[in-house]
Amino acid sequence: MIRTVLVANRGEIACRIFRTCRELGVSTVAVYADADAGALHVREADAAVRLPGAAPSETYLRGDLVVRAALAAGADAVHPGYGFLSENADFARAVTDAGLIWIGPPPTAIEAMASKTRAKELLGIDPLDEVTEADLPVLVKAAAGGGGRGMRIVREMAALPEELRAASAEAASAFGDGEVFVEPYLENGRHVEVQLLCDAHGTVWALGTRDCSLQRRHQKVVEEAPAPGLPAALEASLLDTAVRAAKAVGYVGAGTVEFLVADGRAHFLEMNTRLQVEHPVTEEVYGVDLVALQLAVAEGRALPPEPPAPRGHAVEARLYAEDPARSWAPQTGVLHRFEVPGGVRVDTGYASGDAIGVHYDPMLAKLIVRAPTREEALRKLAHALERAVLHGPVTNRDLLVASLRHPEYARTEGLDTGFYERNLPALTTPPEGARYAAVAAALAGAASRAGRFGGGWRNVRSQEETRTYDGHEVRYRPTRDGGHEVTSPEGVRVVSAAPTRVSLEVAGVVRHFDVAAYEDGGAVHAGAHRLTPRPRFTDPTDLQEPGSLLAPMPGTVVRVADGLAVGAPVTAGQPLLWLEAMKMEHRVIAPASGTLTALHAAPGRQVEVGALLAVVQEHAPSEAQEEDPA
Repeated sequence: MIRTVLVANRGEIACRIFRTCRELGVSTVAVYADADAGALHVREADAAVRLPGAAPSETYLRGDLVVRAALAAGADAVHPGYGFLSENADFARAVTDAGLIWIGPPPTAIEAMASKTRAKELLGIDPLDEVTEADLPVLVKAAAGGGGRGMRIVREMAALPEELRAASAEAASAFGDGEVFVEPYLENGRHVEVQLLCDAHGTVWALGTRDCSLQRRHQKVVEEAPAPGLPAALEASLLDTAVRAAKAVGYVGAGTVEFLVADGRAHFLEMNTRLQVEHPVTEEVYGVDLVALQLAVAEGRALPPEPPAPRGHAVEARLYAEDPARSWAPQTGVLHRFEVPGGVRVDTGYASGDAIGVHYDPMLAKLIVRAPTREEALRKLAHALERAVLHGPVTNRDLLVASLRHPEYARTEGLDTGFYERNLPALTTPPEGARYAAVAAALAGAASRAGRFGGGWRNVRSQEETRTYDGHEVRYRPTRDGGHEVTSPEGVRVVSAAPTRVSLEVAGVVRHFDVAAYEDGGAVHAGAHRLTPRPRFTDPTDLQEPGSLLAPMPGTVVRVADGLAVGAPVTAGQPLLWLEAMKMEHRVIAPASGTLTALHAAPGRQVEVGALLAVVQEHAPSEAQEEDPA
């Protein structure tokens, strides 16, 4: 009988496992790197053990430290969560060798399936040994993990060496294993997977399908169960293949078999020998707790012969601290307020007041809903996201709402991994309500200033004041009765304006905006809109030399292009350096052809967002280019 579980992980998944343990009466132990000393998963555990280490992300990859922590805390079982050491067979052996219960599959099954190359060989599928032009496009993938890390699409042979290097570096950073392989890349397929749960007595549950096709950078954004619109014969084939794969390696515990479905055929991708991020949608449809079942299986208990019957449809959206309109750049800062309306399951590793750092994945939370039909589930989830209070860094909330309401996503024939490539510009267009939210922000600010400094009666008409938020210009002037008149945008009547709440009437419709501003970063939150004010006066020290390349995010410079030095010529689009942030590498490219006149980046240097990295002086057009060819 398991009495105390140490979770060898952090953030959302650690908190989710702790929740089930509390319900079962099982004590919990957290581990943490120094950067996570105040994190939610540390606060929620019954006990916590610090893992010493220089680099926060590498700390969670030290299996020896985790085992030592479990023994010191008196734990009798270890749950790996997902990522980090969850698919590391040596770690699983170290846990059992220490006399602890491993809440996961046998090490032999991990070895057979956790490496994607060996898994394909087991099923008779060979990765590409040598890539030729005829094989393009191809996909470079990490052999030891998932989550989009260590994954690159290659469309040109010349790009292959660099993408192999970058994928290997990402994989080594995320999983401690830099092995990568290459396979054919199928454009615009559907990512469909089967959830498995197996006991040690030969029972194998196939808990239906999930669709995880909405992805950015090969990381899932929206998932649902069951996968909609699959022909019955194809679905049966997926379930059968997944069960055969589990039985072939004597699998025990929770696992997932992933496929790419294209042209009515299913192509095996991999088997993940762990709990998936998107497991909640299966739990909601089947009415089970997969973590509780993992513990039961680890204790040697038998599953019932058949799983429960599915019911309804469930959808999950991953809320990220990132800016989809700026190449999905991760964001950092304080999450001042985080509140979600009732009736929605929220799995998260953050609470109001927590800081979002640079060391880990930028996922803030997963919002999950279940409803009788897919249409109702999509509507309910979009509404909950829209009403959530998110005060802090930029998030992908607006993108998620627009995605869930997009007609192409509503149709199963528009559901594939190319969804964001086709639709991102339209999905990142600021919503119509943003211009009125800007009005509310301006009036709330005016009301706040009036409250601090008092009002003054004038016998002449007041001058207009102007405020600009994210390109939305607002003009207004005080009125004799102490209120305000909005002159731009036209057609807006001020019903009431206070420092924290503004009501506006537009075309006969009154809308209310709760407004909040915070001292760090200057963002203003009005309703569901996050607005960045433009300073009224430009500080001369903020002016940058033309051609300045600024860090798009906080991170660490991991590499500078070979031979790059001041005075070197560069071409538009040429990669100049690489930043690592939140376990991903991000290229910084030359904005135009010219000469590198300054280089302030060096490998190992940590930079904050907006830090000056380099300066490219653009080449002036030649006289021949300027002459009229006529």
